[in-house]
Amino acid sequence: MKTLSNVLYITSPEVYLSLDGENVVVRKDEHTSTRLPLHNLENIVCFNWQGVSPALMGACAERGIGLAFLSPNGRFLGRVTGKVYGNVLLRKKQYLISEHESQCVPIASSFLIGKIYNSRKVIERALRDHGLLVDKDTLGRASAFLKEILKGLTTCKHIPELMAFEGSAAKIYFSVFDQLILQQKEDFHFEERSRRPPLDNMNSLLSFLYTLLTNEAMSALEAVGLDPYVGFLHADRPGRPSLALDLMEELRPVFADRLALSLVNRKQITGKGFTQKESGGILMDDDTRKTVITAWQERKKEEIEHPYLKERIPFGLIPHVQALLLARYLRGDLDAYPPFFWN
Repeated sequence: MKTLSNVLYITSPEVYLSLDGENVVVRKDEHTSTRLPLHNLENIVCFNWQGVSPALMGACAERGIGLAFLSPNGRFLGRVTGKVYGNVLLRKKQYLISEHESQCVPIASSFLIGKIYNSRKVIERALRDHGLLVDKDTLGRASAFLKEILKGLTTCKHIPELMAFEGSAAKIYFSVFDQLILQQKEDFHFEERSRRPPLDNMNSLLSFLYTLLTNEAMSALEAVGLDPYVGFLHADRPGRPSLALDLMEELRPVFADRLALSLVNRKQITGKGFTQKESGGILMDDDTRKTVITAWQERKKEEIEHPYLKERIPFGLIPHVQALLLARYLRGDLDAYPPFFWN
């Protein structure tokens, strides 16, 4: 089993990263603020403008350490990759299946079954934990609708049918999402999903967490030898990590939505950490971003029993386990891809 190594998140836009021996050095205003040994790192995610030295980029590529660049507001810019260590036969199988809709449908269906099941769990948890604070009838109806959509997914024969069911499920889920926000309603409310740019604090928080999850999914897929840009549900587009987006579907409610609600309902972040730009988009400040990343990292350390493996693993390894199960299915070692069900 893969061990859960550390991820170095650079949240300040003004720092520069370089290599000193076997250490990554974080510099700000010509002063060294942090020094970490490379062998402890699995990924480096940079939300800075000044960048990384070529020597450090080469060291990361050589050691298989993921190095991703994002803008300070979380928009993905690019990754540094070295030699391709992936299994070429596995990738050829992935490409072959991606060209045949009939073979894509069972995989895509599993991703969406996991997504809708886990979305329903988020609602059910709110009913269980906060039954006196939420509209039980409305949330109950939403949960029942999602249950019916789950049944419909199993009969789909084409990708557009799956996407139609997914669209209906998302509409129902997000129509009650505001009711799951129990604190700070004046600063955090939810009407509909908005992005590029997010138009309110809650959407800004969700978009940032989805960006973190995208990087986790891409790293997991690359680690097992799959191409994160060739998907089975999302269509191929230049620069779009379609398979990473596929894998994210089942993980969004658990990794991102649930954490966003916890951060707001526990008042770990406040509305003061968000500002509106002239364009209308909402930007998260550095301190809030650090708080979110700290909570994200702590969440990854929590242990759960994986429903398929029946083993206790850190939460942060779930994307890697699901990528591994997908690779095993593509190789013919499993009869079906088992989605992750949060219990």
